Amino acid sequence: MYKDIAKLSDKTALTEPDSRSVAPYASQATSASDTQPAPLDLLMNAWLGKLTLNVSPAAMTNAFGDWLMQLQLSPSKQDELIKKAVKKYWRWWAYACNPLRDVAIGTASQGRKLAPLPQDHRFSDPAWEQWPFNVIYQGFLQNQQWWHNATTGVRGVSPHHEDVVNFTVRQYLDMLAPSNFMATNPVVLNETVRTGGGNLLRGMQNFIDDLQKIAAPNAADDDAPFTPGKAVAITPGKVIYRNRLIELIQYAPTTATVHSTPILFVPAWIMKYYILDLSPENSLVKYLVDKGHTVFMISWKNPGSDDRDLSLEDYRRLGVMAAIDAVTEATKASHINAVGYCLGGTLLTIAAAAMAHEGDKRLGSISLFAAQVDFEEPGELSLFIDENQISFLEAAMWEKGYLDTRQMAGAFQLLRSNDLIWSYRLNEYLLGKKPQNNDLMAWNADATRMPYRMHSEYLRQLFLHNDLAEGRYHVDGHAISLADIAAPIFAVGTVTDHVAPWRSVFKLQRLAATEVTFLLTTGGHNAGVVSPPGQPHRSYQVSRHANGDLYIDPDTWQSTVTHHDGSWWPEWEHWLATHAGKRKKAPAIQHDICAAPGSYVMQK
Repeated sequence: MYKDIAKLSDKTALTEPDSRSVAPYASQATSASDTQPAPLDLLMNAWLGKLTLNVSPAAMTNAFGDWLMQLQLSPSKQDELIKKAVKKYWRWWAYACNPLRDVAIGTASQGRKLAPLPQDHRFSDPAWEQWPFNVIYQGFLQNQQWWHNATTGVRGVSPHHEDVVNFTVRQYLDMLAPSNFMATNPVVLNETVRTGGGNLLRGMQNFIDDLQKIAAPNAADDDAPFTPGKAVAITPGKVIYRNRLIELIQYAPTTATVHSTPILFVPAWIMKYYILDLSPENSLVKYLVDKGHTVFMISWKNPGSDDRDLSLEDYRRLGVMAAIDAVTEATKASHINAVGYCLGGTLLTIAAAAMAHEGDKRLGSISLFAAQVDFEEPGELSLFIDENQISFLEAAMWEKGYLDTRQMAGAFQLLRSNDLIWSYRLNEYLLGKKPQNNDLMAWNADATRMPYRMHSEYLRQLFLHNDLAEGRYHVDGHAISLADIAAPIFAVGTVTDHVAPWRSVFKLQRLAATEVTFLLTTGGHNAGVVSPPGQPHRSYQVSRHANGDLYIDPDTWQSTVTHHDGSWWPEWEHWLATHAGKRKKAPAIQHDICAAPGSYVMQK
């Protein structure tokens, strides 16, 4: 730490590059959190973050302190928990005794079993119904249920603190689940006997392979089957424009005629763009090109320390607006159809509102995939967002100049720890299974960084203060409003989205004073969007909300709107075609910096 303090003068110069960096945003009244923090404070917090995995001790202390204090002031809740503990213990004891008697008489007893939650498949194997493993996992479920009761419904605890405590306790319980340990997992024990320990040897090799990847995260893997430009991101095209933040790709037409209105995709900068151009059978880009659309794609630069001072406004100006200028210049089109995915959709909405305020009518339609504009209820991501945690995260970003890919990946993994952490370790290390990689999984592992300043502004202005939805977000010195957007909007939500919950996405209908078509599809944040025709078990609901129609709450909407089987892509493309203009002869690509997928997507 003392060596770091010796370098403090060099760091200080990086925190004050120009007048724009003095405050996270000028539209808010100045407060303690809005002023530029002292470099020594940032350095101290960054050092501490290395010990706490960048989890703010203050945030955790406040949450658990609130819960414990209110629990002490709630004798009725304490009495309820004591009674539940005794009841659950005797229920488990009665269940535990029955199998012993049943073994002697050769019958099976279900007793008073406690069923896991529908999404919990850890104990679904029939081996878990054999004694003593059935007793072990039933005890775990009883304990899990008691702790849920203990951490929720305590009078006086703030909702945010309750969510943090409940989530944290759930993570610890999931870590201690009997499925995670060889001695208490019958599936692992059976596999060990069957293979003579071969599964453990393979698991050790998988563990060593993972350690090597951690030691050299940016090492090039020339043999990787899903490297961009090989099996994914292979739709033919050219990079026609490049600046310090984006490359703009234009895809080559595959039809003799094309719609006159081009499409511009604005993907999230938290991910590589090729989520929309995976292998050919899963590529939304290829699907649209084959339907006769002229498609353009923004490919974001993977920022480094030198980009620490890029702002959210820079992403709008150098990203969305520069791309719109380039697309209209290349095609001579008077307007375009713009599509935003995740954070890219939020940024596109900001740009659209600013364009409307300035009288810029180049957006013919707007499509938003799993993109929030109202962040009052952003789902479990809000667990990581309060003043304490953001301030602590800013210190970690300040030291490097960006948010590291591992930090962001770790946060998303925690939201689905059973599927993405513990299930992975069980299959990889204990069962010795080699992961069956696919294009979506390979893309998911190809993470990107985010600049210090931009990410701080994004978290504070949108997540923490909800400035965009509440009319306080400023562009070029003036507040913008979503109600100014006149272009029709097609918004897509996904049922099991942990990143942009569909009910949050649905709120756009209350904020936009234009026609909004809302579609809800099965799947999650990524797999729900990557939904080509022909995949099984897919369905969607869709309805159009015209400006002036009466508002319907999301739960009523979900229960009343008709379900349709199949992919939502054809439904959206049909809507898009109505805004795509007449068809014309497919033009040749005029500009050619390099071939797609370009150079920015290859940056590690």
